[in-house]
Amino acid sequence: MRQLVPGEGIEPTWCCHRRILSPLRLPVPPSRLDAARLRVHYSGARMNLSIDDFDYALPPELIAQHPSATRSGGRLLRLSGGTLADHRFAELPQLLSPGDLLVFNDTRVIKARLFGRKETGGRIEVLIERLLPGNEALAQVHAGRAAKPGSTLQLDGGLALNVVGREGEFYRLRFPEGADVLELLERHGSVPLPPYIARAPLAEDESRYQTVYARVPGAVAAPTAGLHFDETLLAALAKRGVGFAYVTLHVGAGTFQPVRAKELADHHMHSERYEIPPGTVEAIQRARERGGKVVAVGTTSVRCLEASASAHGVPVGGASETDLFIAPGFEFQVVDLLVTNFHLPKSTLLVLVSAFAGIELVKRAYRYAIERRYRFYSYGDAMLAERT
Repeated sequence: MRQLVPGEGIEPTWCCHRRILSPLRLPVPPSRLDAARLRVHYSGARMNLSIDDFDYALPPELIAQHPSATRSGGRLLRLSGGTLADHRFAELPQLLSPGDLLVFNDTRVIKARLFGRKETGGRIEVLIERLLPGNEALAQVHAGRAAKPGSTLQLDGGLALNVVGREGEFYRLRFPEGADVLELLERHGSVPLPPYIARAPLAEDESRYQTVYARVPGAVAAPTAGLHFDETLLAALAKRGVGFAYVTLHVGAGTFQPVRAKELADHHMHSERYEIPPGTVEAIQRARERGGKVVAVGTTSVRCLEASASAHGVPVGGASETDLFIAPGFEFQVVDLLVTNFHLPKSTLLVLVSAFAGIELVKRAYRYAIERRYRFYSYGDAMLAERT
């Protein structure tokens, strides 16, 4: 293991020229604020930040096109106390303490990508964004011309979807009445690999682009930090005395959408539905009582826990929806440590990680990872970051 002290031979490559404001302390407890007022309170701390401040240059060959040979065989960059240290992901049990609690997102990826033709004969690609009641779904439809409401999309394998209308950037599509939508997607769809994986899905992707603990179907993108965990590693963590808890947030294709607003304060986050079981709330309380840390596996787990705490003062059980945008200036109330992959430049996920671990340390960590040839994005390596 090699440690890097602050400033050791690393010059940031991000375009960060603005003064970064210190985290804002809320003047009243979050439980007394509605969601809209809460956003106003901390948006002022990020008002001088541009999405360009979260840009970096990545050599294309560092974008992982295939998973590592084994799930836990990848690398892990630890960000702790302002220093960086190289580890293997399999060493995670030694980096956590008995009594800590890992919080996983147990969403399951569905085969959300479909191909076919419009009634006019033009080829189309459909990417389901979210399943809706009444055998409907929101989806991206990529075609030469926009699909018209009332038209039919004839998909490969004989599946026909009706175009109900538009909702912003997405189409509202209807599956055949009475059909099992998940079964139809399993039969006609393919694994929705991210756009930066420049190949068609292979047999290995059906298992490797899915966490070993995936349970609730509905995601169209994997919660990729969880892809590093296998049964052997989970057993080692349990033996170490680390607890497990779960939340559910179905990751949508919106996670790959570019941030179009120049200033962070002008960006409106896409809405996502999540659920926190009562048992997870109790597990967090027990971990706090015994002095353990709450370790979120992935940014989606962070968003579930912190959105609930922002709305109620503490995480509460149940289902809800959030469009919370976590950016520098946000005050974290629940998560102490974060396991996360390396994220796209100028993405809301990179903004979240920077808010959690500190802008300067995160940009130095990315520079360090690039120089040492870490693998990036969904099938890439990971970081373990402390909250600043």
